[in-house]
Amino acid sequence: MNILVTGAAGFVGKNLTASLKNVKEGKDRTRPELAIDEIYEYDIYTDPALLDEYCEKADFVFNLAGVNRPKNNEEFMKGNFGFATTLLETLKKHQNNCPVMLSSSIQATLLGRYAGSDYGKSKLAGEELFFQYGEETGARVLVYRFPNLFGKWCRPNYNSAVATFCHNLANDLPIQVNDSSVELELLYIDDLVAEMLDALEGKEHRCEFEGVEAVGQEGGRYCYAPVTHKAALGEIVELLKVFQAQSQTFLMPEIPENSFAKKLYSTYLSYLPAEKAAFPLKMNVDARGSFTELLKTEKCGQFSVNISGPGVTKGQHWHHSKWEFFIVVSGHGLIQQRKIGLDEQGNPYPVLNFEVSGEKIEAVHMLPGYTHNIINLSEMENLVTLMWANEQFDPAHPDTYFEPVE
Repeated sequence: MNILVTGAAGFVGKNLTASLKNVKEGKDRTRPELAIDEIYEYDIYTDPALLDEYCEKADFVFNLAGVNRPKNNEEFMKGNFGFATTLLETLKKHQNNCPVMLSSSIQATLLGRYAGSDYGKSKLAGEELFFQYGEETGARVLVYRFPNLFGKWCRPNYNSAVATFCHNLANDLPIQVNDSSVELELLYIDDLVAEMLDALEGKEHRCEFEGVEAVGQEGGRYCYAPVTHKAALGEIVELLKVFQAQSQTFLMPEIPENSFAKKLYSTYLSYLPAEKAAFPLKMNVDARGSFTELLKTEKCGQFSVNISGPGVTKGQHWHHSKWEFFIVVSGHGLIQQRKIGLDEQGNPYPVLNFEVSGEKIEAVHMLPGYTHNIINLSEMENLVTLMWANEQFDPAHPDTYFEPVE
């Protein structure tokens, strides 16, 4: 299959072509049935003569070309309607009735705050042109009305508030929010690309529009990406400020699977400058080695790394409710645990011994009510242990009580 992508250098185009190349090169194992031969990338800087060749050979066309920020409003129609006309006429010239996708905008509804929008009018004209083309040629036409898009590689200070907020906060620049209560419908770029690959396989999601809302409907005139998110500007900014502070707090906010927060965090990270891609951690160092908190979570405790020098014993304490995992990743050690108190015969409970090594990585529970330690058995090398605790450490309520295991 040969695929033509117009507007290939834009935000959506770059993400789509990167995913198409992954499929073509066998790197994306989620689309085993999708075979791609050639990807024709066409943009404003491409030799216009190549459009003729691409339209002759294409088996599917993604038309993402368009104008968002022209110098004057007349350019909307020229850029959004004019090029679409050229594209379809070139396909007609070669009698190529392959499927054609059009990236339109929710502004084409011309409803509410979009009423009178010159951009919306140009997009609506493009939609009708494509629908007419489908009726004339019998080609499968897929018209998508995109809401607000966000994700990696989106240009800041252009036409995406999320991109601008992410870029500015990542670079310690000011942001401006005139009305924090304004709610946006947001479509994440990975969800959009997944839908476009579905469309390539003939599995597009169809819909009709009730006002500005896409309503799924089999056989609908329009197409849509079924997974979107709604968030107020104020909510977006507050989340981003939590992400921005992470290098100081080490706090990882709750990011449930497929949540807006998870996708926004990935987007924010893509705007970090090189000097912020790494940040120092506070190492608590003494003669025995070091202990460093790595990451804290709102609801699932914290991660740390412990380094013990040769022959060093650490721990020798127990917890009422706190419990931990110890995972040795380098070195050779012994973890010991003993239940607090005496058994029915008045004897100390037996010591549980767990010999651990970076050669055989395993997780060992530190049991509540058991005093425990970790001993570096090596006389030459450090013992490196990743530790997870089910709660963040609270100096005011440490739930930690000294008692030797033996």
